[in-house]
Amino acid sequence: MASTHHDGHDEGLYIKQVQGHQRRFDKLLQFTSSSTKAAAVMLAAAIVALLVANFGDHEAFLHFWHTDVTLGFGDAVAHMSLAHIINDVLMAVFFLLVGLEIKYEMTVGELTNIRQALLPIIAAVGGVCAPIVIYLAFNAANPASVHGWGVPTATDIAFALGIMALLGNRVPNGVRVFLSTLAVADDIIAIIVIAVFYGNAPSFAWLGAAAVVLIVLIAMNRLHVYSIAPYLLAGVVLWVCVFMSGVHSTIAGVLLAFTIPTGSRIDLAGFADWSGKKVRQAREAFRPDEPVMGQDDYIHHVHGLSKVARQVVPPATRLEHALNPWVNFIILPLFALTNADVALSGGSGNLLADPALLGVFFGLLVGKPVGIMLFSFITVKSKIARLPEHVNWMHMLGAGILGGVGFTMAIFVANLAFEDAAMVTTAKVGILSASALAGVLGFLFLWLQASKDKKRGVAYITTNSEDVTRQTAGAEAARAGEQLLAEVDSPLLRAELEAARREQGVTELVVDLGEDGLRSDHPDARK
Repeated sequence: MASTHHDGHDEGLYIKQVQGHQRRFDKLLQFTSSSTKAAAVMLAAAIVALLVANFGDHEAFLHFWHTDVTLGFGDAVAHMSLAHIINDVLMAVFFLLVGLEIKYEMTVGELTNIRQALLPIIAAVGGVCAPIVIYLAFNAANPASVHGWGVPTATDIAFALGIMALLGNRVPNGVRVFLSTLAVADDIIAIIVIAVFYGNAPSFAWLGAAAVVLIVLIAMNRLHVYSIAPYLLAGVVLWVCVFMSGVHSTIAGVLLAFTIPTGSRIDLAGFADWSGKKVRQAREAFRPDEPVMGQDDYIHHVHGLSKVARQVVPPATRLEHALNPWVNFIILPLFALTNADVALSGGSGNLLADPALLGVFFGLLVGKPVGIMLFSFITVKSKIARLPEHVNWMHMLGAGILGGVGFTMAIFVANLAFEDAAMVTTAKVGILSASALAGVLGFLFLWLQASKDKKRGVAYITTNSEDVTRQTAGAEAARAGEQLLAEVDSPLLRAELEAARREQGVTELVVDLGEDGLRSDHPDARK
């Protein structure tokens, strides 16, 4: 029996000589789709930066990242340091991906059903308000640090979901959906905060130019331009205009994302019939005894099918899939490497008493979970929304604590909030320490609940692994569920799963495996 890869391709589809290469390539794709691996790479980069800052040649390290890169043509010359290229150019690509993820959620994801999304959205508002209150409690009377109130409001979705993914299918999908939707709403608030409160005095001429480019992008969308290249070229011009305007340039990435089409230029209703016809034509034209290079008719049919099939996928989806590995495994680790270099030696006693550090630390570690839990509790008790299916308040507390993992977004805001390098360093100490503690505590709370479920033999299996992976970065949970299904021989479970798959969207079965981990086919086994 031919084995099947995670992308649905049978191994026998490839010639024998390349099957080994294809397996390795599939493993690479599986690696780059893992939120846990992405978080681990980013964490490793941050640890390297901390080690260099405290035990290595920190001066040489800083000098390297502040090396100027020059771009010139004739008399026109532009300079930008490597650190600024990462923070202003590459992070704009990160915000482009964030914008695409937000657009997905607003188009077909959790944010389309406003009633279903109310709980994480309201929780996100609470997770922003409470840290601000705590930060200002320490810093309201300090003019030098009061402007940093936005630092403890942000959640790092990559780290938070990466930590949760370690628990696999022992955590209900509703917890991942709640945390990912909360983080998306959190990102929207963070983008607004950055655009409104943390830019320089704007140049209205450049803002006007940016508005013109944005109008052109919107017009391209309305005129059904589905090629990605024109959007990216216009996006570069938009970035320059926003950068020169004084508004932080990363906002250009978000604006660009919202103009990229989410529809397909192909008539999907007729594509199935057309593609079936093309496959039959290719099959009839194929001559197995001749080299494929000389089979013009066969190549013509296959090339036409391939060209059209690629256009079935919406431009926004194609771009998001293309950006994901680059952002998660190159851009964010580079950002961590250049921004987590906090030297902890000398004056640590004074640093620990700094109100900015205390405001950031307690804002993330205490303010985030308190705000998320308080607003969630009010929302549920007032019957505006209800807890996700199979989710209890211990799950919610674990997710709320993970909301305090600020890291990337919090450091990014800190760089904008403070002009003084010492204040930025102080804020980073608070961010790194609070994020580390929030990650550990949030994992422990969820692990304790998962341990109780494990003792009862309970696991959570989602019915559509592709949807759960896309919506919640739950690749590990999806794979764990598939592995569990392969190990448990239960006709009743498979019948339940097939029935659930016929329902629209992602549903979840709670499977009682018994104390020995083997599925029992008794009617009371399903909880």
